[in-house]
Amino acid sequence: MTDFKLISDDEWRQRLSPEEFHVLRRAGTEPPHIGEYTDTTTEGVYACRACGAELFRSTEKFDSHCGWPSFFSPLAGDRIIERRDTSHGMVRVEVLCAACESHLGHVFEGEGYDTPTDLRYCINSISLTLREE
Repeated sequence: MTDFKLISDDEWRQRLSPEEFHVLRRAGTEPPHIGEYTDTTTEGVYACRACGAELFRSTEKFDSHCGWPSFFSPLAGDRIIERRDTSHGMVRVEVLCAACESHLGHVFEGEGYDTPTDLRYCINSISLTLREE
């Protein structure tokens, strides 16, 4: 089994496209409304594009009209890491894959969406791969 946390930047660059590397390994953000999963309603499991770890289920995906796929809960709390992010003059909570520590997006609370958790996991499409069920 690969310990994804030990993979070098050079190896990640070989495994990922330049755009994937920018978002997943350098905490970039893809432009809004262009990602392949922004408006997808296909049933399945969303996995980390870098390592394949299962992260989110389509049943927890909702339309937030924010320009990126939104989920109200991960598959399990141990699938992701949440950490304080003070970049770009903002205070946010970054979401990373727990298996490989790749950047996925951010989570926001208290925005008033009609979801069971009042959370919005705003995730870059390029960080995910959908496995249809």
